[in-house]
Amino acid sequence: MSEKPVPSLIRPTLDTPFHIDYSWWKQNDREWSVYLRSLLGEELDAQLAEIGEEAELDWVDPNTAEVKRMDAIQYFLALHFAESDDEQQGTSMIEGIFREFLKNGNTPLSPTELGRMLDRPANTILRTLSGTRVYRGMRPILESP
Repeated sequence: MSEKPVPSLIRPTLDTPFHIDYSWWKQNDREWSVYLRSLLGEELDAQLAEIGEEAELDWVDPNTAEVKRMDAIQYFLALHFAESDDEQQGTSMIEGIFREFLKNGNTPLSPTELGRMLDRPANTILRTLSGTRVYRGMRPILESP
């Protein structure tokens, strides 16, 4: 009889990529769709309603030109926040991080990268995102050795 290996606990670092884990959100927040749609504005929300939230669309990463398939709601959020000139000033750190993920199509970002984008200390971002509480589904992408 073989024993199952005990998984090791891997702690995120300043270079660990984080992202919005939509599957976590769907399991832990029944109102996730309502909240995300509230961020869109009337015009994009109407377009989303027309094609349906579960439709998949192609999103092109503006930095790498990589094409990625994503749910319509994620697509419209990326479109909205990429076109938005919203100032991050006065926004909570969690809200700022969340908007950055929405803006870039949920491309994984490390606390170091987020710190540069938001002009916030990377160590503070790491401590916040790697704590016991999960904020808006933002979680690390951890690979075991």
